[in-house]
Amino acid sequence: MSDSPARPAPLADPHLVYDPPAGDGPKDVVILGSTGSIGTQATDLVLRNPDRFRVTALSANGARVALLAEQAHRLRVRTVAVAREDAVPGLRAALAERYGAGEPLPQILAGPDAATQVAASDCHTVLNGITGSIGLAPTLAALEAGHTLALANKESLIVGGPLVKALAEPGQIIPVDSEHAALFQALAAGTRADVRRLVVTASGGPFRGRTKADLADVTVEDALAHPTWAMGPVITINSATLVNKGLEVIEAHLLYDIPFDRIEVVVHPQSYVHSMVEFTDGSTLAQATPPDMRGPIAIGLGWPERIPDAAPAFDWSRASSWEFFPLDNEAFPSVNLARHVGQLAGTAPAVFNAANEECVEAFLGGALPFNGIMETVTRVVEEHGTPVTGTSLTVSDVLEAETWARARARELTAKTATAEARA
Repeated sequence: MSDSPARPAPLADPHLVYDPPAGDGPKDVVILGSTGSIGTQATDLVLRNPDRFRVTALSANGARVALLAEQAHRLRVRTVAVAREDAVPGLRAALAERYGAGEPLPQILAGPDAATQVAASDCHTVLNGITGSIGLAPTLAALEAGHTLALANKESLIVGGPLVKALAEPGQIIPVDSEHAALFQALAAGTRADVRRLVVTASGGPFRGRTKADLADVTVEDALAHPTWAMGPVITINSATLVNKGLEVIEAHLLYDIPFDRIEVVVHPQSYVHSMVEFTDGSTLAQATPPDMRGPIAIGLGWPERIPDAAPAFDWSRASSWEFFPLDNEAFPSVNLARHVGQLAGTAPAVFNAANEECVEAFLGGALPFNGIMETVTRVVEEHGTPVTGTSLTVSDVLEAETWARARARELTAKTATAEARA
């Protein structure tokens, strides 16, 4: 670790608390991606703690309007936002079914910028639980509006790292990923100069122990059968390829300003230890709970306070075994590729993430074999060449790089599908 005084402060620091002005009573919260896995668990947490939190707005893509309307009614929100404008009639009907005569319906915002609008609305904390790089604009809007950002949307930090770092005040971002919430808590035990390395744990996904050859013929159903976590299809496939872990390495570097060569990934099948911090005196602090995202969500929404009974605790009267294994980088090359694009910085992470999203979609649709995901992503990254970097990076640069990467990934995927059809 360099002792240079020019070194920037980390984005996430448990010793610093960013505290936007708040009114009397519960903390006002906006939940982005409310009908997804993070959003539904956050809703549950808020409903169990009405004295601590009050949700003012929800956003979702619009695919599950019945659930969104139910959340809006139970939480009594002022505003509901959907990305899909064609979802508005169904949402209005679903809201009308739940609200009684004379009850005012919440305001409805619709369109690709709707989540960004509510992220900038009046509140204390924005929980960004959107999946994918479309979460970048809401992340930037929340930071620019001066809100605390509980960040579960890792992709927005991955693709827009310099942009996010330029806007975020010390302590303004609280990580919600289980791994980064674990690092965040463990880092509270020492100073920045005390840290020797970060150890990010991985369950190993459904294919732990398999060789690259073993993975050649795995099916979509195989890849979606995660042994520990219940997640959406994109995140689950990313866990199977360990792309998710590669993204988390980049995220850890950006959040905590630790060099890539001092961020290690180890496989821990039980998913009890969510990550660890090794300090210079040889001690290692591990944060451990049974697998449950409500704990990290509670850290994101409540820090520096802890929310009692937010998630289950261990029963220490029962015997259990916790295992740790080295990562097989040959079978799962995604982590090393992520380190590479993280070190390139600039638009390179956006290219990596966008190409992966396209390849995952192709795999889910049967147009690409499992090993073809990383093979295609690697080729797209290589073809991207020198990324736009430094202070000249703009949102337009990121979007342009993503657009190119998606198009190139689709071209390569189509060629692979054609070649396999002819074989």
